[in-house]
Amino acid sequence: MFSGLFTSAQEEATLVKNGDQVPSFTFETSPGKIQNISEFKGKTVLITFFATWCGPCRKELPHIQAEIYNKYKNNPNFVLLILGREHSWAEVNKFKTENKFTMPFYPDPERKVYSQFAKQSIPRNFLISPDGKILFSTIGFEEKEFKQLKKVIDNQLKEGK
Repeated sequence: MFSGLFTSAQEEATLVKNGDQVPSFTFETSPGKIQNISEFKGKTVLITFFATWCGPCRKELPHIQAEIYNKYKNNPNFVLLILGREHSWAEVNKFKTENKFTMPFYPDPERKVYSQFAKQSIPRNFLISPDGKILFSTIGFEEKEFKQLKKVIDNQLKEGK
């Protein structure tokens, strides 16, 4: 569900579209501890890709904290994965502390996860349904689109899908 704001180049740089199965990937939940996206089957998952130096990312992340994470952090049917594109544990942890975020951040130092979803442009959000399909995705940070994302999450979790 790309809005009309995206250029064809941005859409071409997106490797997965709404309705596609989420790519299979693993990521570190803590140094040395690996988890597979398949372990979240049955849950609504929001994957956010960001970089510490990215201006639009820095605008979006406080909204994710306040309007999504704080609202759903105790919901057993919701998972938030914020992945730092080309960042290490030290970098994402420093960024999280400096910005007083409480939501979880994970490193994607070699773009291994990101490269399965897109070629370029951040921030990016991919909302995954409980059956593992991409429900909604965004590129950049636009308030109107962010409201749509929140509405789709809300609907998913209200319906208990």
